[in-house]
Amino acid sequence: MPPCHDLQGRLEARENKMNEAPSASLTPPAPPAPARRKLLRRLSAAIGLAAVVALAWGGWRLATRSTETLEEQYILATVQRGDIEDLVSATGSLQPRDYVDVGAQVSGQLKVIHVEVGSEVKEGDLLAEIDAEQSAAKVEASKAQLRSQQAQMAERQMTLAKAERDLARQRRLMAEEGTTLETLQNAETAVRTAQAQAAALQAQMEQLQASLRVEEANLKYTRIYAPMSGTVVSISARKGQTLNANQQAPTLMRIADLSTMLVQTQVSEADVAKLRRGMQAYFTTLGSQGQRWWGRLQKIEPTPTVTNNVVLYNALFEVPNDNRRLMTQMTAQVFFVAAQAHDVLTVPMGALTLERRSRRGPRGAASEPATTASAAATISAGASDAIPAARAASGPRASARNGAGEGLRDRPHDPRRNGAGGPAAAPGVQPRKAKVRVVAADDSIAERDVTIGISNRVHAQVLSGLKEGDRVIAGTRVKASEQRNAAQQGPGGPGGLGGPGGPAGAGGPGMGGLSGGGMAGGARGR
Repeated sequence: MPPCHDLQGRLEARENKMNEAPSASLTPPAPPAPARRKLLRRLSAAIGLAAVVALAWGGWRLATRSTETLEEQYILATVQRGDIEDLVSATGSLQPRDYVDVGAQVSGQLKVIHVEVGSEVKEGDLLAEIDAEQSAAKVEASKAQLRSQQAQMAERQMTLAKAERDLARQRRLMAEEGTTLETLQNAETAVRTAQAQAAALQAQMEQLQASLRVEEANLKYTRIYAPMSGTVVSISARKGQTLNANQQAPTLMRIADLSTMLVQTQVSEADVAKLRRGMQAYFTTLGSQGQRWWGRLQKIEPTPTVTNNVVLYNALFEVPNDNRRLMTQMTAQVFFVAAQAHDVLTVPMGALTLERRSRRGPRGAASEPATTASAAATISAGASDAIPAARAASGPRASARNGAGEGLRDRPHDPRRNGAGGPAAAPGVQPRKAKVRVVAADDSIAERDVTIGISNRVHAQVLSGLKEGDRVIAGTRVKASEQRNAAQQGPGGPGGLGGPGGPAGAGGPGMGGLSGGGMAGGARGR
């Protein structure tokens, strides 16, 4: 074989070996049969252990759930007797009903102020004095000018008397033809001239007397007296201040009668339609420790005040203030009593599912269920406090009373008070239908139709369907551990933004919402 053919054969053999080398390096050597069987046995043991753990955990959860008591699953409330009120709340301020701003009617320097803020004054008491030197000088000058005119009047009267005597003599002489006609006429003219001069001087004297009365009044105005009995609530002038009453009367102080206070309340346009003249109203103040002051609505001003695009109407009523505990500009939390009932059966609103009336009117056959009021009654079992409805229902008396002490004693008697509770609703309140879940003595749960009357955000008056002592379900409890697990499922669980794979807040009503809502939201978030 020639050398060239031998070299070409060796090159082709090397290329074939290089092409087969990568594929051979990528394929791992097959493990021996005993090692493979050992790996399979370990995987089977791990899967069996996981299945046993899952079954044990599920059995434990089922056992714990089946042993939970009714109180651990639901928020229970008891139907009790108490007082209930349907209120319209607003904020307001206190002002004296009767007050007057005391001002100065003359100009001058304020010499002395005889009172201070808080002084009790009677009508006619001296309050302050203004420098009276100029006013007194004007009065003396007017009096001197009046005396001068009075002397001139005496002279005019004597001149008139002489002219009348001359005229009488000329008439006697004319009758005896002892004088001329011209002399007689001159005598008559002299008399008329003296009469006119006396009349002009008399008018000047009357004008001067009027000016004198003004000057004397201005002199009297330099001593400022109290126009009414009351309390000095503010002083805006200072001793030594110069007062200028020529353009605008300066205000020195304010006197108010604090025995009766006026409550000026601002009511929103959404609530003003519920108000009516004569309805009862009460208010509390900061630091009053729940004491109530009662009155009756007297007036609703038709012209509103608009603040930041919020329309508010002024509602006014008066309250007595004999003990002077109420002061000017106090902030008042006002409650207008739209309806009230005493000693009636009450149930928490969280236990009710209200029914809407059919839009077809009273002849309509069907009613459609409204939003369940108890949906918001679910709370966390591990939380430190319960919802207001459950907390109020578990109290010694399920009532809407607020405040104690003197304020409660001052509350007027309600003629509609019914010791037996009565099946009739309060005047102006339309009875409504609702459903409630009642817990029997054997812990069985049954749904029952009830009729309610007066209601507020916490309680409702029961007209029929329940009796005192009945236990009702006011909400569903969510354990703290389940709540934490639901929060850990994903951002969508507690009602927030959805996870990467789900919509925002899908199914999650938030912490303390319906049971399982947060977990469903978290699952969709994943």
